[in-house]
Amino acid sequence: MPNNRKRLEGRVIRNSMDKTVVVEVQRVHPHRLYKKIVRTTKKFMAHDESNAIPVGAWVRIVESRPISKNKRWAVETVLEAPGQAATLPATLDEAEEQ
Repeated sequence: MPNNRKRLEGRVIRNSMDKTVVVEVQRVHPHRLYKKIVRTTKKFMAHDESNAIPVGAWVRIVESRPISKNKRWAVETVLEAPGQAATLPATLDEAEEQ
């Protein structure tokens, strides 16, 4: 049975604290009145038990119980490390060959 906790994806921008990373989550939405696309960013402190997630990693964080004064999120998984690039096919023909 899946749980109903919120999950967000973002980039690790700081890992200098012990067992904590700061994740920046970007949200893209249209302005209510003017309909212009607006980008908003928010920073979340997330628990990193392994203390091994590098700056620049793309991670998924999940809601958790309060761990400290500002930390209410935990890193669920690392989606992309900074050294590895996502390999997407350049053309549709390459996608069909795979």
